[in-house]
Amino acid sequence: MYNTILVPLDGSKRAEAILNHVEEMAKKLGARIILLTCIEQKLVYSGDVEISAIVQSDEDMVQQTNTAKSYLKEVQTKLEQQGLKVSTTIIQGPPVEAILTVAAQKNADLIAIASHGRSGLGRVFYGSVAAGILQRADRPLLIIRAQEG
Repeated sequence: MYNTILVPLDGSKRAEAILNHVEEMAKKLGARIILLTCIEQKLVYSGDVEISAIVQSDEDMVQQTNTAKSYLKEVQTKLEQQGLKVSTTIIQGPPVEAILTVAAQKNADLIAIASHGRSGLGRVFYGSVAAGILQRADRPLLIIRAQEG
């Protein structure tokens, strides 16, 4: 049924709420888990009227990548201690695009993600990765709503 489960994580406890579900599913199905973090280049706004935005420096991107590697390694180790097969991937780009690209590249049978549960203005201003994936994914999804806290 599901041999490869893609799990996008952003480093938050809310995003990690999916892990218990994925762990149980992977154990029962013998599935491989791919942990994914997307690094999105951010615009840094300057107070100078002539310069409205400056793209992050390469040094900032390297620092973000190193932080992501360390974080994913920690999560990977915890899951592997449960006897699970786990790999990690880091990709640059807008989260929805990056997740769908990796799902296709890695031939993931399932994308499992926690929704931060934003609605109304929160979704308008911040967007929703889970909603974007739900609208565009061409494969099964497991979306759980993470609780506050």
